[in-house]
Amino acid sequence: MGEKVELQASVPQEMHGRRLDQVAAELFPSYSRSRLQSWIKQGSLSVNGGSARPRDKVAVGACLRVDAQLEAEVGWQAQQQLPLDSVFEDESILVLNKPAGLVVHPAAGHTEGTLVNAVLGHAPQLDRLPRAGIVHRLDRDTSGLLVVAKTLEAHHHLVAQLQERSVSREYCAVCIGAMTGGGTVNAPMGRHPRQRKKMAVLETSGKPAVTHYRLAQRFGHHSQLAVKLETGRTHQIRVHMAYRRHPLVGDPVYGGRPRIPPGASDGLIETLRGFNRQALHARSLGFVHPESAEWVQFDCALPPDLAELITVLEQEDPPDRAHSALY
Repeated sequence: MGEKVELQASVPQEMHGRRLDQVAAELFPSYSRSRLQSWIKQGSLSVNGGSARPRDKVAVGACLRVDAQLEAEVGWQAQQQLPLDSVFEDESILVLNKPAGLVVHPAAGHTEGTLVNAVLGHAPQLDRLPRAGIVHRLDRDTSGLLVVAKTLEAHHHLVAQLQERSVSREYCAVCIGAMTGGGTVNAPMGRHPRQRKKMAVLETSGKPAVTHYRLAQRFGHHSQLAVKLETGRTHQIRVHMAYRRHPLVGDPVYGGRPRIPPGASDGLIETLRGFNRQALHARSLGFVHPESAEWVQFDCALPPDLAELITVLEQEDPPDRAHSALY
């Protein structure tokens, strides 16, 4: 028998008239769409105390209630042969350093070889937790730290911290253009109105999105940034920096064609053209431990490709030491 799940939420004005399964996915984001649809069909997810179908439209103010048993997520396979770079583990949490190129959750086209498959191979009991215990994600080609909950209590605790914006997440990023200083991007985001695989700044209809950044090193035509997330929208740093006209080096979606500075050496040209992922690494992660209630902080080194990019930029154009900070 799985653990009991009890949830409740009211439909806000902006979701009035939308499908029940779509609304449930946004109101209960810790759970997969397929799991929520299954609960709706079973009657474990009710609307105003009654049963409904996934495609039924819901009205503003309607009460969605979940009273279910958390069973294994169908179709998510454990793969023990997949390596995990574990930074820390105890009875409640698992902190991992994800390499670039690794997809976090199984999806169409990526049913195997994902971080979830590896996590389930390491701890099979996590198949009963929402999204195998993973409470936040990184893009496939973003490297760095993320935390996995190992118990339902730890999962609820970490999700609450994320919702309260109390989790500290700092990234190292290298962007195009010599920036003059740090700042904050406060620009709502949502799905691109025409290119559905992309996100975009949507001033009137987007969800709140806030990114803080400071200048770590400034080069002739590039900048190394320390970026902190206040919110955690999909592709947030990538979209916000492109919005500021400083897209990340190597970003295949928001960065456009590779930009080669005038007079660049052969070494820099080769490095920039060969850097085929967004130059973004989650280097620091801090939160309140679900069991001890103490603040814990984890850090990890830059991956070789990003470290090499920064080294080449330093050799090509020594940074302005008045605007640099050691990592």
